[in-house]
Amino acid sequence: MRMKKKADMWMGVSIAILLIYGLFMMYPLFRMLAQSIFDNKTGEVTLRYFRQFFEDNYYLSTLFNSFKVSICATALTLLFGVPLAYIYNLYEIKGRNFLQIMIILCSMSAPFIGAYSWVLLLGRAGLITKLMKVLFGIKMPSIYGFGGILLVLSTKLFPLVFLYVSGALKNVDNSLLEASANMGCKGVKRFFKVVIPLCMPSIMAAGLMVFMRSLADFGTPLMIGEGYRTFPVEIYKQYVGEAGTNYNFAAAISVVAVVITAVIFLIQKYASNRFSFTMNALHPIERKKPKKVAGILMHLYCYGMVALSIMPQVYLIYCSFRNTSKTGNMFKEGYSLMSYQQVFETMGDAIFNTIRICGGALIIIVIMAILISYLVVRRRNLVNGIIDTLSMVPYIIPGSVIGIALVMGFGKEPLALTGTAWIIIIAMCIRRMPYTIRSSVAILQQIPMTVEEASASLGSSKFQTFYKVTVPMMFNGVIAGAIMSWVTLITELSSSIILYSSQTITLNLGVYIMVQRGTDGKACAVSTILTLFTVLSLLLFMRVSKDKEIAL
Repeated sequence: MRMKKKADMWMGVSIAILLIYGLFMMYPLFRMLAQSIFDNKTGEVTLRYFRQFFEDNYYLSTLFNSFKVSICATALTLLFGVPLAYIYNLYEIKGRNFLQIMIILCSMSAPFIGAYSWVLLLGRAGLITKLMKVLFGIKMPSIYGFGGILLVLSTKLFPLVFLYVSGALKNVDNSLLEASANMGCKGVKRFFKVVIPLCMPSIMAAGLMVFMRSLADFGTPLMIGEGYRTFPVEIYKQYVGEAGTNYNFAAAISVVAVVITAVIFLIQKYASNRFSFTMNALHPIERKKPKKVAGILMHLYCYGMVALSIMPQVYLIYCSFRNTSKTGNMFKEGYSLMSYQQVFETMGDAIFNTIRICGGALIIIVIMAILISYLVVRRRNLVNGIIDTLSMVPYIIPGSVIGIALVMGFGKEPLALTGTAWIIIIAMCIRRMPYTIRSSVAILQQIPMTVEEASASLGSSKFQTFYKVTVPMMFNGVIAGAIMSWVTLITELSSSIILYSSQTITLNLGVYIMVQRGTDGKACAVSTILTLFTVLSLLLFMRVSKDKEIAL
């Protein structure tokens, strides 16, 4: 009878989590689907909103443009990120920890902040644009349009490829590389013949991640796209209604976005399963000191890539200390802390909201991730299998679509959450939880079941074993994952920009608002504060992490 109660307790946890997913994720998505197929005036089922999208070349061109940007960005990030990970993990590079922090920083800020940084350098009145014209009479190519979007996304997302491939290389046994060297396969030949095939599942996963991020990103094309229209921007514009709101059409486009990303995800998953294999590095890769000329070229490549990516962010930090007018709209000669003073005077609530909203979301994510990972790994059954599947659904849904779905689901009574901090917290939890759950599952799978069995044999209940033995053993890994989740939470924009109100503006939203108002000084200052948060978070992660290195 006692064992039945214990089993019922964990089944109760499973049902509670299933209900949470049903209420806060599936219900809004079904409301969005209903909005896309029902005519508001007649109440009849119709597909005219979908026909409107596929029959109009204007809307189809946005989809084509998004695919073009995503494919090109994926190709470039793989081209630059894979060799970077190879050099970093197989050779001794001076300043490894510093280099790694810089690589991560390149990707941790929101892409639209990266776009804004490049505008400060290469925009019509940008620093490099002016210098090249004055010094050499050269007119720089426009940062606006396809080329600018591709530049921003490539320099922001290549670190994801670096992290994924670095994680794969940690599982490569050094004896494989030694055997290939004994057979005369060295250098570039070894890279293409041995390393690339061994890392192919991770390379494909990295490519999927970059493609999905590029396809879902709307901050960058919104900032510098100008006439180059992309799919996510069109969803946003249909919802906010610059030329009149059309919620039904916005819902239909959102459904199209979900279907497209789901198909891409399933194709990648099929390919990964078909070509996947397991590796266990009994003898981890031993880094070698490169030869003199090769070493110089490797260092130039690694630090050159980082310099190109981090340069706009450094210039943005520099601009935050420049004198500005009282309104913050114009930079003046000299330096001061005026921009920071203006930020703390006018946006103090944004700093508090960032800590309150992102911190609240982080607590919920950690608790849910621990519970779900335990249910998925230790208590496998039909209900927990459904939870595992549902936990991956947000992985394929763009942030703007989640924002629109939540507004449609919770915009009216009896559960009206629109405009509150809770709806942003829900959106952040939905978007970021899959990554924390995956990392928690991986950690739990490494903990031997015999440890929990020993605890049970000493008289501890399943639940006591869970919170007194299992959770403490997961602690370091969970904390490390939580820190990385925190970094992504404070840079969240795509769903928050649809859900925020004047009372729930965070720092990241504050940057967007300042940029739109043309207050460059304050925008640079807020971006710098976000960068400081990111740096501190990464340093804390490296202190908590056992191997001091970040990999996916």
